[in-house]
Amino acid sequence: MSAKPQSASPGRVGFISLGCPKATVDSEHILTQLRAEGYLISPDYAGADLVVVNTCGFIDAAVEESLDTIGEALNENGKVIVTGCLGAKGDIVRHAYPNVLAVTGPHATKEVMDAVHEHLPPQHDPFVDLLPPQGIRLTPKHYAYLKISEGCNHRCTFCIIPSMRGDLVSRPVSDVLLEAERLAAAGVKELLVISQDTSAYGVDVKYKTEFYNGRPVKTRMTELCEALSALGIWVRLHYVYPYPHVDEVIPLMIAGKILPYLDIPFQHANPRILKAMKRPASSENTLSRIQQWRQDCPELAIRSTFIVGFPGETEDEFQELLDFLDAAQLDRVGAFTYSPVEGASANKLADPVDPELQQERLARFMAKQAKISAQCLQNKIGSVQQVLIDDIDDEGIVARSTADAPDIDGMVFVSDAEDMTADMPQVGDIIQVRITHSDEHDMWATRINENS
Repeated sequence: MSAKPQSASPGRVGFISLGCPKATVDSEHILTQLRAEGYLISPDYAGADLVVVNTCGFIDAAVEESLDTIGEALNENGKVIVTGCLGAKGDIVRHAYPNVLAVTGPHATKEVMDAVHEHLPPQHDPFVDLLPPQGIRLTPKHYAYLKISEGCNHRCTFCIIPSMRGDLVSRPVSDVLLEAERLAAAGVKELLVISQDTSAYGVDVKYKTEFYNGRPVKTRMTELCEALSALGIWVRLHYVYPYPHVDEVIPLMIAGKILPYLDIPFQHANPRILKAMKRPASSENTLSRIQQWRQDCPELAIRSTFIVGFPGETEDEFQELLDFLDAAQLDRVGAFTYSPVEGASANKLADPVDPELQQERLARFMAKQAKISAQCLQNKIGSVQQVLIDDIDDEGIVARSTADAPDIDGMVFVSDAEDMTADMPQVGDIIQVRITHSDEHDMWATRINENS
């Protein structure tokens, strides 16, 4: 038998991932496929045979960042494949940079790999190329995003996501649960469930029943959460529209099966503005449901996002939004001024708000929410909380509570009691702490000896 010939050097691909967690998951799929085919991932431009840039195109600032990044990659490397949401916005990329190797839209692993194959043929060696069962992740080892669907059936007037990512396509629930199982087996302690509209999961397949580990599971958010809870790790829900059946997951939170956390993008509170946005337009009903959720599950943390300065927004309508903040007492809030994204139907609405007035309203909005957030955190002083450790540095433990999602919410900074310094936990551990003080965003705590 002749000796196996020496394989050629594997191709090296540089990778830049921009945008939201849904784009991060797209990047992870591409990276996983690259490694499965024997490609190496280069940490810099100089060591890469070509570079893939996964872009964002949601708002103007994201478009500018994506175009700048593509330009930098071309200058530093010269061979660039562009994918992601900006690639779905017509010929913007080709007009700016006609010498890119290829341009694809989002959720396009096959198309990206086809372009890689064309410009950098693979040198796969099945004897030495290994891929972990959980695939390649861009997040730390102890948490991961779990994307359950692609696209969206809503036609919000400020949003162009459906034109870039298409209508709702739910992943088979068995596939989602198998991925979650592999992630848990690999040491992931927190799953962040994401999609464009998590509560619509399964609508497109009429909540089809599939089989996972020999038992039937409906393709529906409630049943998915119930099944994920069996993994014994944190499960956090993002991008949940407030449909009536969202009430069904509150009992799972009360029972400790999933985290008492809901990320619900309310966007505004005034009925006329919500109607112009093509969003659910009953803020009174929303407030009553929030009150009922909190009555049933006092530990519930609610995060939301809002748009300030939407076309036609009057001072009275903006004040109604501020009044909603007072009434809702949301734990975490993000906000941004309306941006006339190319292709959004809201751009045709009358009476655009002056940019300076938009910024003034945004400042007032965030100042009010800062006081609310500070009070919410102050109310936790003295309480015992479970926290997940993200980092350990010279100053102590950096962690997150069940009310804090990575990158967008606050942190818990933990110091050890003197008699526990020898028993230092590890990144990814879940420990108990007692909150000692707080500010508008973060909390400080001491670790509790759980054996005492």
